[in-house]
Amino acid sequence: MAEEVIIPNIQRKRILEYLKEGKRFDGRALDEFRELGVEMNISENSEGSCSVKIGNTEVYAGVKMAIVTPYADGPAEGTLSVGMELGPMADDDFQSGPPSIDSIEIARVIDRGIRESKLIDFEKLCIVSGEKVWQVSVDLYAVNNDGNLFDAAGLAAVTALANAKIPVYDEKEGRAKHELSNVSVPIRKENMCFNVTVHKIGDAFVLDPTKEEEAISDFRLSMALGDNDGEPMISAMQKGNSGGITEDDMEKILKLVEDKFSEMFKKFSKIATGK
Repeated sequence: MAEEVIIPNIQRKRILEYLKEGKRFDGRALDEFRELGVEMNISENSEGSCSVKIGNTEVYAGVKMAIVTPYADGPAEGTLSVGMELGPMADDDFQSGPPSIDSIEIARVIDRGIRESKLIDFEKLCIVSGEKVWQVSVDLYAVNNDGNLFDAAGLAAVTALANAKIPVYDEKEGRAKHELSNVSVPIRKENMCFNVTVHKIGDAFVLDPTKEEEAISDFRLSMALGDNDGEPMISAMQKGNSGGITEDDMEKILKLVEDKFSEMFKKFSKIATGK
């Protein structure tokens, strides 16, 4: 994250030594996620909402729908907006005020993954072509940061979308009512896609880093992963931090993702869809 987290040199050294031995302070393997948890319908004022936990990292997600004029290049398509808020409630290193570079980056990574995977059928969000379409807004809030906000936010966004309902549309008055219909947001379940971030720390490649591990990461690579007949399909990718990625690094990252894909996708899908 862009906000500087100061790690004492002795702690940095011990983390690197442990990782070199294939160990982590919390006892996990390098490619192991912390415990995943979800709580649905946490907000009565949204069309769909949830709380997602990865270890002690927690993110709230809420989906809101509004009727808007479509963009000129997509007159029969709905629109998507994703926002992320990182406030001091979640982490003393986060500041109040306008969106930070970190919050903007997380939002854009999640937004791009949803769009590029074709998760939402935007044509089904059209009310009147060229005049009225549904806008889907996904609002993400960091509640507690203990590392890996990218994956927690991505999972929360997809989970909230997969369980959201479209408000009742009053054709006579041409507006949305303050009640939900039985119609779900049009999600292509075959295009279900989740954000997975790999960090390189020293010589080790790590999934789901803690805040301390994240603070000494050389680089991270976030990928929007979908299922292509049992094989991982990358729809979008974002590199972060200052370290460079070599060809050998990429080979190791892709091998890690390939080896862990089935397990990760199954766990994330169960969180998002309950199945």
